[in-house]
Amino acid sequence: MKKIAAVTLPILLALAACRGGPASTQEKLEQDFAARMTGSTLVGRFSSNKSDKLHQDRYTIAKVSKLADNVWIWQARIQYADYDVNVPVPVKMEWAGDTPVITLTDAGVPGMGKFTVRILFYRGEYAGTWANDHGGGGQMFGRIEKAQR
Repeated sequence: MKKIAAVTLPILLALAACRGGPASTQEKLEQDFAARMTGSTLVGRFSSNKSDKLHQDRYTIAKVSKLADNVWIWQARIQYADYDVNVPVPVKMEWAGDTPVITLTDAGVPGMGKFTVRILFYRGEYAGTWANDHGGGGQMFGRIEKAQR
């Protein structure tokens, strides 16, 4: 009897995991991230490798959603320097454990040129690096503000 229970229990647990139960840990992380970022604003600063001065930037995120695999779309209003544009930005999303990292590599952003970025998000803050096709680059960091409902 003990042998039957020892074999049957793992099989039952495996079957229970296969039938449409709760979302996997990764799916939950992705759902939580999309919900947290949709309707938020990234308020921060960026540096340029050409000077020591910090500049303000602001990214108003209307919606973040997963398209397929690790490709996500960010509906964003980008505000910095002389730019103030609303654009859909497709990004690759990688995960370092529970920490999402968005990546762009020489990707075109309409009206702004090509960018390469690596930005991580954790506990209400973000930080990363950026570069553009105009020879610019540097670091960026700030906080994630959720819109009040």
